[in-house]
Amino acid sequence: MLPASNMNRPTLRPGPRVPVRATVAALFGLALGVSACAPTNIPNTDVEDSSKNRKVVSFCEQYRHAVEEKNVGLLLKLAHERYFEDGGNTSTDDDIDYSGLQQYLTSRFTTVGSIRYEIRYRRITFRPDDRVYVDYTYSASYKIPGVSREEWRHTVADNRLVLTPSGEGFKILSGM
Repeated sequence: MLPASNMNRPTLRPGPRVPVRATVAALFGLALGVSACAPTNIPNTDVEDSSKNRKVVSFCEQYRHAVEEKNVGLLLKLAHERYFEDGGNTSTDDDIDYSGLQQYLTSRFTTVGSIRYEIRYRRITFRPDDRVYVDYTYSASYKIPGVSREEWRHTVADNRLVLTPSGEGFKILSGM
């Protein structure tokens, strides 16, 4: 007779052994199959690769280059005549509309030397009201006059450009 502790235990029979290599290969194949179904992003962005998104990123790259070149004329062409920036606060002292944009950009660009402006596109949202939100993180490096010589400053922050369709492209409503 078996001891009482073994009476209720099921009998285990060893099953077929699966080689480790076969298991690893199967898992790799499964992972590869799942990743093949995942959408791909536009290189160096977090944005899904589509013709609409590429068109937006291409437009925003014109904006980025215009900032680096301190090209006020091009930035004004990229801005919509309804451009408005509230400065992110309740004070109206720092609000900028299209008519004040040229003065604002010119004054900013005359106080800095070289500019390096990099953008990491995070998300593009096409809204039902025809606005396009472009959320991004920027890294700006720029030279400013110092006490004895020019000094480099560096800023990293998140921002949003708000675009609206215009002809074959877009115009910037806010976010410069």
